[in-house]
Amino acid sequence: MIRYYYQDTDFVFKPKLITKQWLKTVAGSEMKKLGDISIIFSSDNYILDINIKYLQHDYFTDIITFDYCVGNVISGDLFISVDSVRENSMYFKTKFEDELDRVIVHGLLHLIGYDDHTDEQQELMRRKENYYLSIRNSY
Repeated sequence: MIRYYYQDTDFVFKPKLITKQWLKTVAGSEMKKLGDISIIFSSDNYILDINIKYLQHDYFTDIITFDYCVGNVISGDLFISVDSVRENSMYFKTKFEDELDRVIVHGLLHLIGYDDHTDEQQELMRRKENYYLSIRNSY
């Protein structure tokens, strides 16, 4: 089950049902099943506090993923900074909604088991993101 929460932001995420169907397809394509996923939309300051408190990283980021997966069942928390996503969409000259979807699927791919520490891993992650974004429009 996917649940949506808001911390320190006025942002409201509307395409909940479509996103649930899309993420279920992503998980199934990777031979995984959706468990409990919490998507928490927040401000830069809120995610910075999470980053410092739990990861000892003193910097802003667009997403922090906490993995609670067991076997093939994907569960976890996706903390998303709406502020950073908005800034990234301007920087990359993309629509905010597209950048937000990229960050959401990026977090899900981390829960599935993909990493992005090396250049090769980043390239694979980007290819996966692009593919799943391309099928997102079919919902």
